[in-house]
Amino acid sequence: MQTLTLTTPGEFSLTDTPSPSALQPDEALVRVHRVGICGTDLHAYRGRQPFFNYPRILGHELGVEVLALGSTSSSLRVGDRCAVEPYLNCGHCIACRRGKSNCCVNLQVLGVHIDGGMRELLVLPTSKLHVSNTLSFEQLALVETLGIGAHAVERANPQANDTVLVIGAGPIGLAVLESLRPLGCAVTVADREEKRLAFVRSQFTDVATVLATDALAEQLPGAFGGELPTVVFDATGNPASMNQGIHYVASGGTLVFVGLFQGDLVIADPLFHRKEITLLASRNAQPHTFRHLIDRMERGDLNTAPWITHQASLADVTAQFPGWLDPANGVVKALVTV
Repeated sequence: MQTLTLTTPGEFSLTDTPSPSALQPDEALVRVHRVGICGTDLHAYRGRQPFFNYPRILGHELGVEVLALGSTSSSLRVGDRCAVEPYLNCGHCIACRRGKSNCCVNLQVLGVHIDGGMRELLVLPTSKLHVSNTLSFEQLALVETLGIGAHAVERANPQANDTVLVIGAGPIGLAVLESLRPLGCAVTVADREEKRLAFVRSQFTDVATVLATDALAEQLPGAFGGELPTVVFDATGNPASMNQGIHYVASGGTLVFVGLFQGDLVIADPLFHRKEITLLASRNAQPHTFRHLIDRMERGDLNTAPWITHQASLADVTAQFPGWLDPANGVVKALVTV
């Protein structure tokens, strides 16, 4: 089968590798049809992704088809189309026992800690496959991205009377916006790229935008009626932005770090305490989040089609991937057809 491997930062290799053989009773053999490219993949290509070793087969945003099933009884059927929950948890650590499989102590994420889906065939636990035979493979490949935003919003639990700032208008920021949409909050998005803000305005007519500068903290009161927002989601993965986050949130407010970077956070402790800020990390998503998002997409409440701005075949990724890193190319979401 054809397999694309990131051998070192900046270098892919397309090779023919053996197909999977025997299945365990609780496993499924799937055909990978679509792979979404996200910030994790871009950071890995640059050599800046935490928790990462080379060589690695990338790909954790997957739309797949079930080809074969192990012997254990399952609700899955051969031919089912599925989104993949790419977080392989141990099931017995303290986090798993408390229902937080998304931050399992022994977590292995496809395409990050272990090889992912940039290949034709893949064996996965049946428990990590979420079926929808009405959604396309393109839609199914975007469920995981949407889950990142949905989990962050669930963590913050904003109320209708909150004022919300989302920093970063990339796919994760858009995913946060999609899960804020039903809540009725007043939402503003800040980004340094006007193209990204224009895309936000085209998709979210009730969301305000701010073109961010180095003085974002001074800009915000003008966008929030003279005050600061009560909930801030930082979806940038940018250390400068994240280190300034406590300056952006109102006293008594909540700051959620959705993105991450390879380094240390430095926070001014007196200001952090004076404002009594609630600081939250958000990692991955939980199983119920996948089902909830699939249900929304099946009802037509959530349309990701405009997100897909770039596509490539597996054979063309090596040539096209560098261009996806350039903001001038206007990439919102790139999809790979396997």
